[in-house]
Parts: sequence; structure tokens; C-alpha cells
Amino acid sequence: MDPRRLKLLVELSKRGSMRAVADATGLATSAVSQQLAVLAQETHTALIEPVGRNVRLTPAGHRLVEHAIGILGAIEAARADLGSSAAPSGVVRVAAFATAARDVLVPIVRRLQQEHLRVRLRIEEQEPSEVYELLADDRIDLGLVHDFDLGPHRPDPGAVERALWETPWSLGVPADLPLDGDDAVGVFRGLKDQEWIVNSRGTADEEVIRTIGAMAGFAPVVGHRADSLELVQDLIAAGLGVGLLPAARPTIPEVRLVPLLRPGVNLRAFAITRPGRDQWPALAVVLDMLEQMPLR
Repeated sequence: MDPRRLKLLVELSKRGSMRAVADATGLATSAVSQQLAVLAQETHTALIEPVGRNVRLTPAGHRLVEHAIGILGAIEAARADLGSSAAPSGVVRVAAFATAARDVLVPIVRRLQQEHLRVRLRIEEQEPSEVYELLADDRIDLGLVHDFDLGPHRPDPGAVERALWETPWSLGVPADLPLDGDDAVGVFRGLKDQEWIVNSRGTADEEVIRTIGAMAGFAPVVGHRADSLELVQDLIAAGLGVGLLPAARPTIPEVRLVPLLRPGVNLRAFAITRPGRDQWPALAVVLDMLEQMPLR
């Protein structure tokens, strides 16, 4: 079986249509269809079936996709292994959420400049959902994503995931707002009439807020959405709502942090790579540095 055809089948399982696979790979739709037909002949079984004007994988097709992910990962590992005796070199393409890019990747860039001059990072700031898409499209080599322990993400079977660090978050409220205690459910119950500020490009913090709100017996009303933690603080200071903020990050004087316990709220960070790619020496160096970073 040609690995290129296996890759097309994996792409079809992710994208759901021949046209989408063609757009992602730069092939003509007819060429994608032809290559998958050849793959079906090689395996002596039907891999796709028509559904209206579209197609879907057969059960055999789904099983082959599971094998293909491992096969393609093994090929990546073999390619990386051939160069493993050489000094790490190359450009590692990384996509990460803003806090990780600023607090983790920038220090790693400085360290690479001292220890591995031939390894460079190309960094772009993206939210987790976008990072997974970029990794699936092979437009990055490494992604840094996050979730909250109260709203865990579903691991992507097409990615290798490494846990990195975990850090507590608190509730940001106006400094003059009377509020006592650290029991999260009780704190939320005392704020049921407030509007809530959540991330504009992701849903992880909103899931946490709605989870604790449900435990407190109400449905939080989202009034504002902001991608920047600085903007979240400005909105809180203006009396426009309350929202989650990192417990260890200093706030402006108009905002204070209320600890959240029972349940606690912890952000968890992960590194994701394509199967087999982590054996590439340049990427392996970066991953090692990530795992050595202190907890945020």
C-alpha cells in the first residue's frame, strides 16, 4: 500500500468529502477519487460508500484509517531516525495560545540561541481548536494547547499528546465588590446576578463557568467576550462583569482575585505533535526544553 494513498484516506476521515481532501492536498478531486479506488483494489475491500452526493468510510475504511495513522507515524519516525546522529537543526513551526507563546516559547527561543544555534522557532498565536487544525494540515510541527480540569478536552487520535504544566485560576472581580469565602459554588451563587466575561476564541473557560454555575443552581449570563486577559481585567474594573483569571498573574488595582476551591479550577497545558514527528532532533530538543520549564 502506498503511504500517499493511506494519507488521503486519513484526510478523508477528517474532512468528510473528496473536495475538502482535494483542497487540502492540492490534488484534483478526480485524482483523490482515483487514488482511493486504487487503495481499495490493493486491500481487496470497499473503503468508501456513497451517501447522497457525498461519500463516507465503510467500517473497513475506518479500521484501515486506524492502521494508517500508525503506519504514517512509523514512517515519520524512520525518517527522523535517519538524521538522529546529526546536530539538531531546522525551523520548528509552533502554534500556541498567547500565554504559552509569551511566557514559555520566548524564553525557549533565548535558550536555543545559546545552546542550539541551528534550531529556530517560527511562532504563531492560536487558540487550541485552531492549533489542532494546523497540526492536522501539517502546517505546524508542534502545538501548545490547554483545557481546564473541569472541562477536559477530547484527545485527538491523530496527535501525540504530552502533559506539560497545570496552574490554578481564580475569579476576577471588582476590587470593591464585597465577597467572602473560597468555596467556588458559594462564590458563584453570590454572583448569580452578575454578567460574565469569557474568551472570544475558545469555549474552555465558559464551560467551567457554566459547570460551577449549574452546581450553584443558576445559568451564568455571558455579557462580554475577550481574547486578551488585559481586556478582561479592564472590563472587570469598569464594573461590566466578572471572569476567570490566572491566580499567579498580578492584576491591576481595580481588580482582585477570589480563590476558587471545592471545586478548584486549574488550567492544564499540553504539547501535541504528529505521530513519529517527535523523533526529529530539532523538535525533540524543543520538547525537552518544554518539559524542563517550571510549572506556570
